[in-house]
Amino acid sequence: MNQPGFQRISVSKAQELLNNQTCALLDIRDSQSFAQNHVPEASHLDGNNVDQFLQTADKSQPLIIYCYHGNSSQSAAQYFSEQGFSEVYSVDGGFEVWRNQL
Repeated sequence: MNQPGFQRISVSKAQELLNNQTCALLDIRDSQSFAQNHVPEASHLDGNNVDQFLQTADKSQPLIIYCYHGNSSQSAAQYFSEQGFSEVYSVDGGFEVWRNQL
């Protein structure tokens, strides 16, 4: 079985990465949920803008992805790893855990 091309990290590790280096932070929840509340540094990503993101993103920059609970973000992280991103992270617990720490 192949190892995933991404790492699962905690909210505190994600915040540490964001504080210490330039990272892309992606929220892959639905638009309404993103509009209601999201991590301040996050960009919303969905099927409508994923192609544009792939064309313009710096693939050498760390990419941190979160969803609702940390499940869908693992699939997304694997996808971006397969698209050539060198450092991809999925946040365990997703936004539900993160918002309790904001």
